[in-house]
Amino acid sequence: RRMSVYTLNLRLFWPLVTCILTALLLLHQYFFRGSEEQGNDCADQGPGAVTLFKYILAFILCYFFIKYCSTQPGSAKKGFHKVPEVHGKSGVSKRELLDDHYERHVRLSPHVLGHSKAHVAKLVSELVRVGRTDVPPESSLAFRGDFIQIGSSYEEHKVGSPDCFDILVPLRAPRGLKLEAGVCTDKPGGPPLCTLNTPRKGEWTRRHKAFMDTFMHLSSTQSAYRMSPDSVQRWFYTATQRCLAAVRYPFEQRCSLSLSLSEEQQVLLRLTPRSDYVCCHISMGIRLIPAFPLGDGAFLVASRQGQRGEDLWTVYFPKQEQRLLAWLKGRLPPNSCHLKCLQLLKEVRNLSGETLDQQSGAEWGGVLSSYALKTAWLRLLFSTPPESWDECNLVDRLDDLLRSLRESLQSRGLCHLLLGGVNGFLPDSVVLPKLVKETVPSNLWAEFSDVTLDMVSARLAYSWNHLPRLIRLGRPQRTSLGRGVHCKYIDA
Repeated sequence: RRMSVYTLNLRLFWPLVTCILTALLLLHQYFFRGSEEQGNDCADQGPGAVTLFKYILAFILCYFFIKYCSTQPGSAKKGFHKVPEVHGKSGVSKRELLDDHYERHVRLSPHVLGHSKAHVAKLVSELVRVGRTDVPPESSLAFRGDFIQIGSSYEEHKVGSPDCFDILVPLRAPRGLKLEAGVCTDKPGGPPLCTLNTPRKGEWTRRHKAFMDTFMHLSSTQSAYRMSPDSVQRWFYTATQRCLAAVRYPFEQRCSLSLSLSEEQQVLLRLTPRSDYVCCHISMGIRLIPAFPLGDGAFLVASRQGQRGEDLWTVYFPKQEQRLLAWLKGRLPPNSCHLKCLQLLKEVRNLSGETLDQQSGAEWGGVLSSYALKTAWLRLLFSTPPESWDECNLVDRLDDLLRSLRESLQSRGLCHLLLGGVNGFLPDSVVLPKLVKETVPSNLWAEFSDVTLDMVSARLAYSWNHLPRLIRLGRPQRTSLGRGVHCKYIDA
């Protein structure tokens, strides 16, 4: 625990010194005059009184001179340490407040995180193993047999408890079917959305009418067939149900499993412990995301930005982001606060969002999505020296991150890091597919109005400046072990 720093109050110090010296002078004068009176009974009292008056006048002049010097700018900085910023009547510094809240409600328990990841990996690996086929059926899709762990729980910047996991499940198309990705130019500004196309006039499409009727739609120009995200999601849900039925028994001895398809066509697997499964009794939600390989470690995933019937897909870069984070971690000091900084920023967003109404909360969470905060955080990591992320600089880095976020909000843009963003600064280990290498910079906030961005900017500044009050009003109902945490996937 950091020791409190006490500073000298000059307003009390100099008057106190003056009074003490004056008292000493009076005592000296009293004893001195007493000794003179004993030696000479006829001594004149006048000169002694005049001398005493001169001494008092000299001390008064010295007092005002010292007081004047002590109030000059910079005089106190030379002799005393800087006083840490305090908030509220408790006198607790912002750093102490952040550290206390981080330990209580934000920090990930390595023990719980390790156990949770292990149990999720064991269950998902059994699911994809059962769904894998060496030769995919010509009338349907199939699991490729592997899975990719993505999201904040695996990147270790999840807030509170590792109770939500995102798993990318690569799919395999039938042999002979050639799918080509094309960038959709109908939605300029935002992240590029793609279509998965196959030529309409092809031998394969004529021979496999059942597959075409199930998974493909004619494009608006009638020149090609497009893969339907909704059809893929419905098939994926049914296929996962069959796989879960095959592996359910050994797992349900210690936990209950359930599978659902949300209104947004997301496949959600819920895991609820029965006894001592997952030693800290955490209920977990696992979002299973079907994806088509795009090449160079990138994937196409069904987009939630497009309207139904548009058959749009968005690009995911799990491998590239993992390599980028590993490269940055190698440059940072061992006691770096970069993950802690991102976690606390997400906690500020969560606490502030709890006090908003439904519509404002949706806009707030949409603008400050986890991916947007992660993008701003990565950009700051690129633009600052590695040594500046030492643990002792946590508050300064949070200040920088919030300031850069507000500047991006005021300029109406936050560019995607891998899509035309700062490609020239990326390490050689981060290789992008040819389709997205030369795309124009994409704005993650292109869909939001100026009014919304101004609201978020102003509230972000207010939330940081009134952080103690925000923490006091939020009172999150969770513990360091994660009991009582409500996962957004479990509650869906």
